[in-house]
Amino acid sequence: MTILLRPWRVDDADDLSRAARSAPDLAPQFGGTDLSDPDAARDFIARFLRFDDSAKNWAVEVHGEAVGNIGATGIEFRHQTAWMSYWLAASARGKGIAVAALARVSEWAFASGLHRLELGHRVNNPASCRVARAAGFPAEGVERQKLRYGDTRFDVETHARLATDPSPSTHGTAVALRTDVQVRRQV
Repeated sequence: MTILLRPWRVDDADDLSRAARSAPDLAPQFGGTDLSDPDAARDFIARFLRFDDSAKNWAVEVHGEAVGNIGATGIEFRHQTAWMSYWLAASARGKGIAVAALARVSEWAFASGLHRLELGHRVNNPASCRVARAAGFPAEGVERQKLRYGDTRFDVETHARLATDPSPSTHGTAVALRTDVQVRRQV
């Protein structure tokens, strides 16, 4: 299987909508936006899945369908840091896709001049923790009650990877990465 990481396009709205509906645990990723509406999904892509100087969001494309996101946001070259994030549709989980994609984007970040990449996950999300560790991000500690979804606050385990850390093994998973923003012709 080849994974393509590329900037999101507004015509990925149907894929984003399908992914958002695939697993209830993805709802916090979308901030309460109802992505079942195609216009809302297009707006979400344009507003939140940006690809610019301070935020790079790659659609994770498998077999021609966008099934997730790998993000590097808060990109800051003075201190050479960025905040990493990831999510996948239910159908793409458990196949090593998130690990391979996160590792590939991390390589891009280090080659682009960043030194420290950080990420965090709710402590009640062991799958996200496994992805972080397998992609070379050791845990650094717990930030108490950092996130709030609805009326509930969650502790967050923080992980980081440095440019000087060893590269993780992704078991030969091929990941192509594009950084050019192209607009697909509407048919």
